[in-house]
Amino acid sequence: MKLIIATIKPFKLEEVREALTSIGVRGMMVTEIKGFGSQSGHTEIYRGAEYAVNFVPKIKLELVVSAGMAEQVVETIKTTAKTGKIGDGKVFVLDVEQAVRVRTGETDADAL
Repeated sequence: MKLIIATIKPFKLEEVREALTSIGVRGMMVTEIKGFGSQSGHTEIYRGAEYAVNFVPKIKLELVVSAGMAEQVVETIKTTAKTGKIGDGKVFVLDVEQAVRVRTGETDADAL
């Protein structure tokens, strides 16, 4: 099993969710986050005053999928979330040792 953590632009969330659902992803966790990377924030003007926005709003997706499905999920996120502009996000893939469904006690692949 693999844990896939992706950060994407907020307006891409629904498009990415639909694409992942269409390839068979049955669930994910979504968190609103703020962060910065290469873009290091930016400046904005509000009521004539310029101020720095050091943390940019992002969406973090977390999915656990079978190891065989991980590459397809990564590719789907990569192509769907891409705008071609700085700040499109990142995708990380980690190994998952164990998964347990709390309600039934099912473990590993059965728990997904």
